[in-house]
Amino acid sequence: MGKPTADPLRTASQKAARLVWNHSTHLSGLIPILERLCQQHGIQTVTPGVIGRSKGHCPKMQLRVSVPIRGGYKVIARQGKTVQEVFILTTLPQDQLEAALAIAMRC
Repeated sequence: MGKPTADPLRTASQKAARLVWNHSTHLSGLIPILERLCQQHGIQTVTPGVIGRSKGHCPKMQLRVSVPIRGGYKVIARQGKTVQEVFILTTLPQDQLEAALAIAMRC
């Protein structure tokens, strides 16, 4: 076995955030984005929530910070006519969380 490679987004004193799996279904392509988000500094817990339908159509995956919650933010993930709530516990302010979401979606 070789040495584990260091993650450039995390230092030795930081651990990866926790991704909670409490639903059996998720938006297609959402979980890899959330896993990349968990690797970023300042993110503590990511919990996908309920799935619903919307009237509008969003052809590409879209993540938008919705409202502050205790200890973090609620994010709305949209793709097609489907929406899913994602709860993110973080120490980051909203503008830095939006930047972290953009980085996670780009990779």
